[in-house]
Amino acid sequence: METSGSTPAFGARKEGRWRGICPPFPRLFTVTYLALFGLPNACGVFAIPDIKPNIVLMLADDLGIGDIGCYGNNTIRTPNIDQLAKEGVKLTQHIATASLCTPSRAAFLTGRYPIRSGMASSNAHRALNWNAGSGGLPVNETTFAKVLHQQGYATGLVGKWHQGVNCDSAKDHCHHPLNHGFDYFYGMPLTLLNNCQDNKDSEPYAALQTKLWFYTQLIALAILTVTTGKLIGLFSITWKTPLFLALLGFLFFLSWYSSYGFVRYWNCILMRNHDITEQPMKLERTTSLILREAVSFIRSNKHRPFLLFVSFLHVHTPLFTTKRFIGKSQHGIYGDNVEEMDWVVGQILDAIDKEGLRNNTLAYFASDHGGQLEAQEDSIQLGGWNGIYKGGKGMGGWEGGIRVPGIFRWPGMLPANTVVDEPTSLMDVYPTITHLAGGILPQDRIIDGKNLFPLLQQKVKHSEHDFMFHYCGSYLHAVRWHQKDTGALWKAHYVTPIFHPKDAGACYGKGLCPCYGEGVTHHDPPLLFDLSRDPSEAVSLSAQTEPMFHAVIKQIEKAVEEHRRTLTPVPQQMSFFNIIWKPWLQPCCGTFPLCWCDKESTSSVPMG
Repeated sequence: METSGSTPAFGARKEGRWRGICPPFPRLFTVTYLALFGLPNACGVFAIPDIKPNIVLMLADDLGIGDIGCYGNNTIRTPNIDQLAKEGVKLTQHIATASLCTPSRAAFLTGRYPIRSGMASSNAHRALNWNAGSGGLPVNETTFAKVLHQQGYATGLVGKWHQGVNCDSAKDHCHHPLNHGFDYFYGMPLTLLNNCQDNKDSEPYAALQTKLWFYTQLIALAILTVTTGKLIGLFSITWKTPLFLALLGFLFFLSWYSSYGFVRYWNCILMRNHDITEQPMKLERTTSLILREAVSFIRSNKHRPFLLFVSFLHVHTPLFTTKRFIGKSQHGIYGDNVEEMDWVVGQILDAIDKEGLRNNTLAYFASDHGGQLEAQEDSIQLGGWNGIYKGGKGMGGWEGGIRVPGIFRWPGMLPANTVVDEPTSLMDVYPTITHLAGGILPQDRIIDGKNLFPLLQQKVKHSEHDFMFHYCGSYLHAVRWHQKDTGALWKAHYVTPIFHPKDAGACYGKGLCPCYGEGVTHHDPPLLFDLSRDPSEAVSLSAQTEPMFHAVIKQIEKAVEEHRRTLTPVPQQMSFFNIIWKPWLQPCCGTFPLCWCDKESTSSVPMG
């Protein structure tokens, strides 16, 4: 099992010394000194200080890789993210473990494929839908926050969580961030939904809502039939039977309508630690509140090592954007939202600089997965652009849903203006920051992420990833193989979604592509691409066009067999019972069902 400090290039951590392969520098050579002058150590490589760096992780929501200037966009302005890339290392093959929020973030937090933690769904419900559901990141999972907390770090999460809240009661907080290693939490326990803003179409799962209404009508028809049969003497039953059925039907209707009819109150809430501060949220000030909390956390913990995870609500629909940025971009409300997020990134980086923490802070920016192509309102596109890559959010294997921006900056410790064109994963953040914090990876479970620091420092040429497995829910859709000796980057698709309309490039008729059933195509033999030659996955290879076809497929199938042998059965967090709304689990500011409050002061960080 990989452990922190196991890479030969980085010796064992010793108090008061510099970690590296060369003789340690005296303590006089501090992080700030080396960083100011960009000095490598005597062996020509950047040293790693024994002083623990601050870690600031910034994760966007639903951002397409093609939306960022440093990744090729010349129409949306992202100067702060672009500057971050100039000052650090930009990853061009940074891969999300899932193309949907909940499983992708579970993998990010734990360094493990979500199927290992039960956060990969085998049904149509692939993300957590309610604050009052009982599913979520299991307590026995060890997040990077928990590891860094054990190393003396102050650990904070500001923004989106989407990993569950409660298990058995409205106050047990079993899935809450504070139960997963974070000392401080301010933000949204679920995710932004259209319901959070007035005059938007209902979410989540409008199709399920339609189905429940259909069932209600069937129950009503049955009650009417029984009642009519009683009146005309067709059924020899007492009046208690139709009355009992009517009561059950009413309770069924009330249970689902109360949940969907009050989504804004049930799901659109802000919390500080365990306390609800807004129910429902006031979106016009949410961005400034999140920025205020992020900056406050940096200032409050500047005298000790800290981990700050800024989990943006941007750029998920409904794309609520403050007035300062409305109409400023060339791409409508979506572009406005991206540019506002970039401004917030700049404000957070400025706060780091103002506190004198720049040279001892590892900053990271990424997205949880690609943009949603199906996000539209009439003729207006509300989802992101995934550049040259095929597919998008919700599609298990296509690059557009899983290839995301990834940028690391640590002045003096990482080379500036550097591009790494090697397969990396969001899961790699876990072992990387664990290593830098002097921690040890859990020894009782498989950690799928790899320590990226040698690659980021350019000490090694290749990523440690040989194979990556791309799931849609709990269904394996594709596998990539980095054949390092030839430079080929093979990708085999075993399952792909059926686009609607045909060849449209997305599932516009469904809102989100399915993972299984009649909505997918199974490929035998699998579709094969060499991403090093065809990154947009335009033309699949065959035995006739690729001499290595059968050998590559055989090698990938062998890897799949080995991977599956490492999987063990775990409770499914996205089972139907776990994802449905349960009134007894509803976080409530007040007395249920009268849940509303506003505990936020009117003072907040001004938006410019």
